[in-house]
Amino acid sequence: MKYVAWGILLVLAILWLLAIITGMIVAFPFGLIGLLGLFAMGLLFAKVLKERMENKEDDYYDKHVDQ
Repeated sequence: MKYVAWGILLVLAILWLLAIITGMIVAFPFGLIGLLGLFAMGLLFAKVLKERMENKEDDYYDKHVDQ
């Protein structure tokens, strides 16, 4: 059941993001500012996600430290 909810949220987030990008393209040239902002946020998100996936110390504490 949990995965169904996450799947629905993922689909809605993708549709929402596509709607925002479409709106910014329609608002050309002013929409370029928003597109650049979204691109920068995407790069930062990818960097954080990559660092988290490669961090073995966080994995160790998740598995071995009592909460």
